[in-house]
Amino acid sequence: MGTVTNLWRHPIKGVGCEPLTTSLMIHGQCMPMDRHWALAHSASKADFDNPQWARCLNFARGARTYSLMAVTASLDETSGEITLNHPDQPSITLDPEQDEPALIQWVRAISDPDRVMPERLYKADRGLTDSREQTVSILSNSSLSALGQSMGMDLDQRRFRGNIWLDGLAPWQEFDLVGQVLRIGSAEFDIIDPIERCMATTVNPDSGTSDAPTLATLERDHGHRNFGIFGVVRKTGTITLGDTAQVIS
Repeated sequence: MGTVTNLWRHPIKGVGCEPLTTSLMIHGQCMPMDRHWALAHSASKADFDNPQWARCLNFARGARTYSLMAVTASLDETSGEITLNHPDQPSITLDPEQDEPALIQWVRAISDPDRVMPERLYKADRGLTDSREQTVSILSNSSLSALGQSMGMDLDQRRFRGNIWLDGLAPWQEFDLVGQVLRIGSAEFDIIDPIERCMATTVNPDSGTSDAPTLATLERDHGHRNFGIFGVVRKTGTITLGDTAQVIS
């Protein structure tokens, strides 16, 4: 019922994304190295003595500091180094855990001074997804086109910080998949929930400025702020660009 067109990973929660060509999906886990780190801000309640999953409001994110949405990332899994780029900053390559002060300084330079500022690197024993469960986000290009048409503009996938993008679904058909099992490539997912969206989706990922009424349009046209669906990996497998997606139960 669909084909994988794009795969995205976000090594540091709220700070940059990178395209992938393939990814292993592991039973019960989020996409490997997705939201692997986060940057706790000065008002964070995250427990550094017992680091576990914590809500997104504890961390730097594009919904509060729009300029962070313009960061791109590239993670070298062998060295552990990540390269970050931003239109208003020199690029930087570092190991987040070994070079934490440099990372914090780089992100603070593009953070909103009227908001709480990032202070400390945080890592838990799982990916710091927006959901309590370890989820993978699955989105539809036709729904993206339909939403953009409602606003009279083209929308970039990066606004929605998804993991897997599919062609071939009818607009908004993904919501009908909640409660079903979806096979993508050789991985299988229990589709559990629609994804409720935040202000980050209003932000242009090239400029880091809010320029699209995504939330207001979703509310007006559909009566909610949902875009995309959450899946939980029920069977380990690999997904590669061009793989097919199909409902199996």
